[in-house]
Amino acid sequence: MRKRFVLLFGAWAMLAPFVVSAANDPVMTQIEELQRQWAIVNYQTGDADKQAAFEQLVAQAEKLTTDNPLRAEPKVWEAIIRAGLAGAMGGLSSLFNAMPQMEQGRDLLLAAEGIDPTVLNGSVYTTLGSFYYMVPGGLLGYGDDDKAQAYLEKALQIAPDDMDANYFMGDYWRDQGKPELAKPYFEKVLTLPDVAGRPVYSQGRKAEATAKLAEVNAKLG
Repeated sequence: MRKRFVLLFGAWAMLAPFVVSAANDPVMTQIEELQRQWAIVNYQTGDADKQAAFEQLVAQAEKLTTDNPLRAEPKVWEAIIRAGLAGAMGGLSSLFNAMPQMEQGRDLLLAAEGIDPTVLNGSVYTTLGSFYYMVPGGLLGYGDDDKAQAYLEKALQIAPDDMDANYFMGDYWRDQGKPELAKPYFEKVLTLPDVAGRPVYSQGRKAEATAKLAEVNAKLG
């Protein structure tokens, strides 16, 4: 397959400090715990154990979504975690099992958009954008580079200083073979402050941006 399923966000984790205090919102308290566990699985868990860890996390996220059908936030994070599970699948599983995870994730994000498109610092659009350029197109999947760009631009309009909105726009242009357009987004990621209360995610995302920046700089000569 030309494009990868792995979504190393925290589509994730694209979250700035919450507008609603988790201390006054039990749903957000649980979202914060999902974020914490996602970062550990994504950045600190070995490849051999990742799929099982993401499967357990999907079950937790799905329950939170089911228990709160009118909230957008659980839908976003269930989508993000399902993408992590898809990325952890190897071999034939990546063809037969990963795409359904990505399809469910897309549907959850579209449902979240219908509830509140600006929720979690624009993460609905950041995540949709990343899905559409990472998933294969044609007969294999729903990938669409034009849709990806449009969603990522919407995300940056909502949150121009968001770490993931910048990271995934840079990665989109890198994927499109335009390193000169990708470079400033990766550079910006490295200038942004760490997300409060999320050190594992912040360090992991910046390490990814550093590696991608080195790649695009090499292409630019």
